[in-house]
Amino acid sequence: MDASVRYPELFLPPEERTPDSFWTSLRYFNFYRIAVATLFLTITLVYGDSLSLGSHALALFRYTSLAYLAAAVFAHGVLRNLRDRFNVQLSLHAALDVMAITLLMYASGGIRSGLGVMLVISLTGAAIVAPRRLSFLYAALAAIALLLEQGYWVLAHDASATNFLQPGLLAIGCFATAGVTSWLAQRVAANEALARQRGRSLETQTRVNQLVIEDMHDGVVVLDREGKVVQHNPQAQRLLGAQRLLGAPIGELLPGFGAATDFELRGRHIGVRLLDSGNDELFSVLFLEDTTRSREQAQQLKLAALGRLTANIAHEIRNPLAAISHAAELMVEERRDADRARLTRIIHDNTLRLERLVSDVLQLNRRDRLSTERVALQPWLVAFIEEFVANESVPPERFVVETAGDAAIEFDPGHLHQVMWNLLRNAVRHARTEPRSVRLVVRAIGDRVELSVIDNGPGVPRSSQGQLFEPFFTTDSKGTGLGLYLARELCAANRARLEYVHQASGAHFRVVARSAAKP
Repeated sequence: MDASVRYPELFLPPEERTPDSFWTSLRYFNFYRIAVATLFLTITLVYGDSLSLGSHALALFRYTSLAYLAAAVFAHGVLRNLRDRFNVQLSLHAALDVMAITLLMYASGGIRSGLGVMLVISLTGAAIVAPRRLSFLYAALAAIALLLEQGYWVLAHDASATNFLQPGLLAIGCFATAGVTSWLAQRVAANEALARQRGRSLETQTRVNQLVIEDMHDGVVVLDREGKVVQHNPQAQRLLGAQRLLGAPIGELLPGFGAATDFELRGRHIGVRLLDSGNDELFSVLFLEDTTRSREQAQQLKLAALGRLTANIAHEIRNPLAAISHAAELMVEERRDADRARLTRIIHDNTLRLERLVSDVLQLNRRDRLSTERVALQPWLVAFIEEFVANESVPPERFVVETAGDAAIEFDPGHLHQVMWNLLRNAVRHARTEPRSVRLVVRAIGDRVELSVIDNGPGVPRSSQGQLFEPFFTTDSKGTGLGLYLARELCAANRARLEYVHQASGAHFRVVARSAAKP
């Protein structure tokens, strides 16, 4: 029967059962073999048989040491270039040790030379990396060699038969050493395999967790006992808007943290949820949820029915409003006394206000009708300010434009016109009446362009900032309360974002839009 079939574990491919640590151990033990053979050969060449090595057959001792050294060097070359058949190579090494040490022991006078103990060292090294059955096989080979060597002395040299006691005890020691070493080595190998398996499982689980955390829509921040960030996912960095989070105190990233669970940050609503890890390391996990979109969706659901109703009402009242405005103008022409003029002026002003309301409501229904184009901001802003100055009767020196070269955005020109008109009208109304009181600043950041409208007025109180973009919220008695809400909806339709940036003084509204490629 073929040996590979009868003893399958002896011929298994190394990648199926032999870890790299076994090959390393075998290589180191072969270095020991080279060192021993070199030492024996050197001693006999220098001192002859004066140290009892080779005392019976010096030439045999030298030739055996030389052959042992050559075989060890050859085995080292095989180990470097052939990572296959580990058990076969190990068995050949063990057989080489048994044969060489037995010959060296015979050449030195037999069992009384003490070299038989070196068989125990070789068996110990082999048993560390060999299966248990192979370990006992190597011990059996060593025992047979010891008994044959002693038997040769009895038969060929008339040695006393009582001398079999020492080889017998040494053979028993070989079996005991091989058994104990193999048992301990297998326990260590089992623990190593279990640790390796658990390490792979832990690595896989860690990788899966990392992928899940990185792909979460919520931000995840891990805090130490001092409240400093030790780990976070990309979404947390986007929500907090900081270039570097590691090591930063959470109190600086979220002012007022601990006293509130909802924050207004960079124009977005963020809800926080803190979980204690419950271990001795006192790490805490902070979840950051962007509630802006959910609030917008809830707001849109509330306004859906209102939008359909107001759209129908707007179509019904627009024509009567035009008739009222025309009648008021005729009244001024026919009767010009003071009372009639005041009444007609009131009628005319209210009809204009209603007209603005109707126009704003109709704009809500046209937010999705867009045609985006590449808008070069430098020439567009210059022309826009000229039009705004002419229609609103505002001195042009009140405006200053700071642009970033040839910055351009993808936007519907009509929508951009409506957004900027609302923002500039609010800025002019609240800014101080002095030159350069309203600044239009353009900054290009990566694939985004920021268009800011900044005035030097009193700014928006913190108590009102959360309601700025809500429909029908206004601080002006003549306003409709739809200007900023409409501007934000138009920005969203163009895949842009309108936000309010809190600062020490003045109001700062910022439009963050997509950068347009160069034509």
